[in-house]
Amino acid sequence: MGDMSEAKIKTIGVLTSGGDAPGMNAAIRAVVRTAIQNGVAVKGIKQGYAGLLKEKIIDMNSSSVSDIIQRGGTVLGTARCPEFRTAKGQKQGVEICKKHGIDGLVVIGGDGSFAGAQKLANLGVATVGVPGTIDLDIACTDYTIGFDTAVNTAMEAIDKVRDTSTSHERCNIIEVMGHTAGYIALWCGIANGAEDILLPEKYDYDEQALINNIIRNRKLGKRHHIIVNAEGIGHSASMARRIESATGIETRATILGYMQRGGSPTCRDRYIASLMGAYAAMLLCSGKSMRVVAFKNDQCVDYDINEALRMQKDISAYEFEVGRLLSR
Repeated sequence: MGDMSEAKIKTIGVLTSGGDAPGMNAAIRAVVRTAIQNGVAVKGIKQGYAGLLKEKIIDMNSSSVSDIIQRGGTVLGTARCPEFRTAKGQKQGVEICKKHGIDGLVVIGGDGSFAGAQKLANLGVATVGVPGTIDLDIACTDYTIGFDTAVNTAMEAIDKVRDTSTSHERCNIIEVMGHTAGYIALWCGIANGAEDILLPEKYDYDEQALINNIIRNRKLGKRHHIIVNAEGIGHSASMARRIESATGIETRATILGYMQRGGSPTCRDRYIASLMGAYAAMLLCSGKSMRVVAFKNDQCVDYDINEALRMQKDISAYEFEVGRLLSR
């Protein structure tokens, strides 16, 4: 990454944008401490791009980020910011960075956050993106900060629902998060031994096949039927009503919702977030811009932000097939 003693950058800003994800605090901490160790000052921007436009900017030092690595959410806060999708908002963002002496910016968030980072980089603010989203839906990276915690939270909740489902001999539809991606649903479907896994990438909306599977399993003596449904498909409550009237089997819908976003991050989330945050700060300190940090083959790498945003990701046929085979 070059000689960081010749850092052209004097001050970097760090913000978290879009949906919060456990492990973001570990990434913030790593950015702050790595930059400071390299003689670069750090400013924290509160409430994402919205906070940037409102100049919610604070000075940060090593002690600003002590005792946060174990906390869920983001200490800097986050917000959606439609204004930042406009050329006017982006130009204003650049002016505010200049006013506060921010030469470089680390943006921790998902694809939408990276689109904002891309615009800032084009307008002359050195910018590096770090993938933080529970959805695991960023194509350039094998891992996104928050996924491990979210998927473990969902898995534990589904185990608990299974207990009561068996006691009452019910069918249960459990809806997990993931925006339009099915990774949390796939992982939980396999890890929880679900009878059916509904993924936005693969679901054919053939509800009759679901109903036939529930009836077949009941005839085989199965005392419960767990369907893991992805948020991208949704409509779990109405699906439950239709299944109950078609099968005569009591059917309940449980939407796990925002609990999946919270909680103390797992070791994996803290560890990878620390590696990614440090890597992002090093890229900026060495004069790089327009990059996205990614985790590939168990190490940090970086991509051009334009290339990263163009990449497509899909669930592998093998993983989907294993989910199907093991549920039968």
